[in-house]
Amino acid sequence: MKYITVMGQGFRKEKDVLGEVEVPAGVYWGVSTFRAVQNFQISGKRFPAIFLTSLAEIKKACLLANRELGFIDNEKGDALLQAIKELLEQGRFLDQFPIDVYQTGSGTQTNMNMNEVLANRANEILGFPLGKKHPVHPNDHVNSSQSSNDVIPTAMHLSALHLSQEKLLPSLKELQKTLSEKIKEFGGIVKVGRTHLQDAVPISLSMEFQVYKQQVETDILRIASARDELLLIPLGGTAVGTGINAPEGFDRLAAQKLSEITGFSLKPNPVKAEGISSHNAIAAMSAALRQLSLSLMKMANDIRWMGSGPRAGLFELILPANEPGSSIMPGKINPTQSEALIQVCIQVMGNDAAISMAEGYGSILDLNVCKPVMIYNLLDSLEIISNGIHSFIKNCLTGLKANKEQITAHLERMLMTVTNLSPYIGYDKCAEIAQKAFRERKTIREVIRELNITIEGDIDELLDPRKMA
Repeated sequence: MKYITVMGQGFRKEKDVLGEVEVPAGVYWGVSTFRAVQNFQISGKRFPAIFLTSLAEIKKACLLANRELGFIDNEKGDALLQAIKELLEQGRFLDQFPIDVYQTGSGTQTNMNMNEVLANRANEILGFPLGKKHPVHPNDHVNSSQSSNDVIPTAMHLSALHLSQEKLLPSLKELQKTLSEKIKEFGGIVKVGRTHLQDAVPISLSMEFQVYKQQVETDILRIASARDELLLIPLGGTAVGTGINAPEGFDRLAAQKLSEITGFSLKPNPVKAEGISSHNAIAAMSAALRQLSLSLMKMANDIRWMGSGPRAGLFELILPANEPGSSIMPGKINPTQSEALIQVCIQVMGNDAAISMAEGYGSILDLNVCKPVMIYNLLDSLEIISNGIHSFIKNCLTGLKANKEQITAHLERMLMTVTNLSPYIGYDKCAEIAQKAFRERKTIREVIRELNITIEGDIDELLDPRKMA
């Protein structure tokens, strides 16, 4: 196995109920992790650090609760707390989690990986060798009052809360602020509106950006609602939600400790079986990201359409020139940030499809058995959409400029100003004027004069596109 040859430190013998194995001597994980690495060589994908640190925070909360309830003595507890502190504050041992994402549907292998790493480090601190499960045992002490079935879902919720708070919400607030600045910058600029990609009545450029801002603000509310659902955790429910092998009050105490550690207002799910057998809350957060992706995709697509050209397109927006756009066509500049954000959105929607399938097919009877793929995809969505938004703001939106000369030229040629005359001369007559103007390449005013059409009111004011907007 590759990781064994790389370690080059010899081996130690460990055994479990299935028999004896040789584990690389210097690693902090043990026999359970060894078997998982052997049995799940599938994708090469590993859980991101945010999931592992969230899992470590849960182990800390459970340890503190168990100590307070008298289930772990001070000597073992102090050693475990030091091991957890090293992981959380120094980033130690994050290279000790070699298990593939595609593993058992409960995430048991990753939970045991964490249990073994913390137990081995605690034993090392206490002066005992790695791999002996003494005096600190990975199951009896690190996993005390817990099951993978309640710990992993709690880690799913917690890691999604962390990533959304630390990356997604700041990027959305930044987007909100930048769009507000663009709305102010584009105030008073009236352009040709377009429906079905055809010329329509005039609209202000600022109003088009107000659409993007309104959608983003609505998406923020959806995400906030999904985050509220994630605050309910099944910790203390152990295997199937009944709390077997957990002392009375452990769930409330562990949730309280975890809230103090993380700053989130976490509460025990009143029906812990729900948070173990199904992951609606994860699906809800993913759905909110899917909706956000649709909003972002519209904005990115609109901006690249309005920036198309410069000679044969709309060219109403001047996009920042970040890099050469072609390896064969000199001087070409492409809307690369829009294209990158669109690809991010497509991936997030693909992730949501996987999460939805995992919730639908995995939630059978008393355990959802697709936990790892659900959280891996959700964390991927949170990461890339946060980074994609930030990149789009920095490299496109901030430097976006209105091409006022081109916008004015489009306005002067537009035909749909005739819509304003419909109340005076009727729809059919207006259609006749528009078609004649188009065929003969004339303005609406010129055709009205040619046809000797009399209209009550100031014709210049009625045909002023800025007043129509």
